[in-house]
Amino acid sequence: MPPYPPAPSSLPAPRYRDLFRTPEFTPLFLSGAAQIAAQTVSGLGLATLVFRATGSPLLSALAMFGPALAQLVGATTLLSAADRLPPRAALTGVSLAFAAGTAAQTVPGLPVGAVFAILFVQGLVGSLGGGVRYGLLREVLPAEAFLLGRSVFNMSTGVCQIAGFATGGLLLALLSPRGTLATGAALYLLAALVAGRGLSRRAPRASGRVSVAETWRTNARLWASGPRRRVYLALWVPNGLIVGCESLFVPYAPERAGLLFACAALGMLAGDIAVGRFLPAGLRGRAAAPLQALLAAPYLLFALDPALPHAVAAITVSAVGYGASLLYQERLMALVPEELSGHALGLHTSGMLAFQGLSAALAGGLAQLTSPATAMSLLAVASLAVTLVLGLAGRPVTVAGKRKRAEA
Repeated sequence: MPPYPPAPSSLPAPRYRDLFRTPEFTPLFLSGAAQIAAQTVSGLGLATLVFRATGSPLLSALAMFGPALAQLVGATTLLSAADRLPPRAALTGVSLAFAAGTAAQTVPGLPVGAVFAILFVQGLVGSLGGGVRYGLLREVLPAEAFLLGRSVFNMSTGVCQIAGFATGGLLLALLSPRGTLATGAALYLLAALVAGRGLSRRAPRASGRVSVAETWRTNARLWASGPRRRVYLALWVPNGLIVGCESLFVPYAPERAGLLFACAALGMLAGDIAVGRFLPAGLRGRAAAPLQALLAAPYLLFALDPALPHAVAAITVSAVGYGASLLYQERLMALVPEELSGHALGLHTSGMLAFQGLSAALAGGLAQLTSPATAMSLLAVASLAVTLVLGLAGRPVTVAGKRKRAEA
């Protein structure tokens, strides 16, 4: 099997408008967009609230990305539910749980410990969301349109983050961090409404009882393959370290953090359009590692503590490299049985978010020992090193005159 399956030659390449003519794609897309907008607005509001209360870069970073740490717990206990729950009910329930938790965080005088307890519960619930959503996407779209569909979802993430961070910054100026959180809770309710009213009732993709043991068995099965392991690590580690850099935007530039986040989202949007719509199938296998290197390299500039305009340019260019994730997700789907697609994509999402949370904690700790700018440059070096190691591990090697792919 080639590293990246080419598009079928007998069929025309799918186009964006074809996706929105597909039944259920539009409500699935809109509910996901509302969920991302809610996460963006509420995350910025909560990070600002915690930073103002504590003055801690570490706690501020964890307030924005800490729920991802709970994804690690969910990935090892709850993930078997991703293919064993009715998708419409699961997506609606996840959005409602986030709405309730975000509304609770607006209570004045809520202790910081209680804030993080709510974040932990949200992370556990959220560990199901990615697997259910993207497993359903694979059901809704034909196989040849999956990469383009994921590209559209990623593009919506970029657009919603640009709008969300801009709106969040405006709400922080006009209202308060708590008012920003309340707006996020309302957006979560909107996501639940769209999913509940727009999606049709579907049976679960897999039968059997949801259990921790089944989660472990399927995780072990997915992890047993060397090529799948490398794809998972490529999806989790280099990108997660750069998200750690982004978690320091608030302490790096407290009054301009919304601008920095919006520029990162703009770069990500550009990368997703380029990869999802314009990158030829023949280049997909070779483009992934260079794009991940692009993701990290501009952050080396932060070792010089750049002025804001230079920082904005570096962050925007860097985020184009997030397009590599589309290529690795396509490769993952080529390596996974269809009945495990929700679990496999859920493991990808949960592992990715968990590593983002770990990287945010690492970034916050380094920033407290050094400075936010120094911490960003150190994480960029680590991301480049991991990309290089994974690239070398996956290179074809010559054995007995034949080309064979190195196994982990």
